[in-house]
Amino acid sequence: MIETERLTLRPLTYNQLVKYIKCDHSLEEELHLNETSRTISPALKEALEQTILPNVADKTKNYLYTTLWTAILKSENKMVADLCIVGEPNENGEIEIGYGTYDEFQGKGFMTEIVGGIIEWTKTQHIVKSIIASTDKTNTASFKVLEKNNFIKIGETETLLNWKLEIPHEMNNG
Repeated sequence: MIETERLTLRPLTYNQLVKYIKCDHSLEEELHLNETSRTISPALKEALEQTILPNVADKTKNYLYTTLWTAILKSENKMVADLCIVGEPNENGEIEIGYGTYDEFQGKGFMTEIVGGIIEWTKTQHIVKSIIASTDKTNTASFKVLEKNNFIKIGETETLLNWKLEIPHEMNNG
């Protein structure tokens, strides 16, 4: 788990992901959380079923790089947002992130804090050299999160902006 000022980031296990998809508050019950108005977009549901669950089930993979990390607001004991790392680092040590904040919690800086927490965590993962992300050009809130966390725009397509952050690792002398 990762702790930030206001949040606890928790990587979900396979069984917890199954409960997450159900959206029936069974996950909140298991984690002893207050219920939230969480919904799952068709795109996230498909990603969970097609990619995330099979990858988390694959014992040869480090599930921390394939599962959904849910963000729990400590003061309200509620899930407020999710972040997913899209697979283990590639041959260049890159990982890709995707994220979303639940409607009622948007505009409060939670995702900026969550991405910051993941960045701090990656500094302890020496295999990770950089984090990449893509945002829709029209989703200002999404790319502001990356800008506030010092990501640099490295390119764009017709609809997307592509971002990257190099991860500094402290050298161990000794």
